[in-house]
Amino acid sequence: MTHRSFVRIAVSAALFFSAFLALAPEASAQAKKPEPAKAAPVKPAPATAEGQPTQLGTFGSWNVYASDTANGRVCYALALPKERLPANLTRDPGYFFVSTRPKENVRDELSIVLGFPAKDGSDAQLVVGKSTFVAAPKMQASTSVAWLKNPQDNAAVIEQMKKNPLLSLKVTSKRGNALTENYALAGFGQALDQVKKACP
Repeated sequence: MTHRSFVRIAVSAALFFSAFLALAPEASAQAKKPEPAKAAPVKPAPATAEGQPTQLGTFGSWNVYASDTANGRVCYALALPKERLPANLTRDPGYFFVSTRPKENVRDELSIVLGFPAKDGSDAQLVVGKSTFVAAPKMQASTSVAWLKNPQDNAAVIEQMKKNPLLSLKVTSKRGNALTENYALAGFGQALDQVKKACP
């Protein structure tokens, strides 16, 4: 499965999740005290059109999905930014994914759909805890998608995400704006455990 194919599947899940939030705005209200994370029982996804995502659970800010494709099962945790700065700039929704594709021997791969085109040739910075990692945005359709520039950093980023409350993505847009996307990490460890159960 190519990166482009995964992004198409994952964004379909993201759009489903966005529609859910639009129908239930209280689900994303920051003023509410978060409920304890609850895991949905893991069971085989029902037969659906190829790549159609099935939601498996919600953990804090993170949602877990599985998709059965011709290239095997894909499982991923997904979150939307908690805060987007500067707040007055409009952009399409952004999403942070951690995906697993067992048939391709890919586990816990990080990718970020930015929701806007990044400046050509520019890198993005992932800041979590006291660590900073570099990601490389690439155009996919009308938006940019970023992957870690050094794939060997993947495990270190995951470990930092489990230990810290916030991850910040800093990137320059094609228009030259310095943008920051802040992702809440509450529930991330539990979401990742659910991904591992769904895609062992």
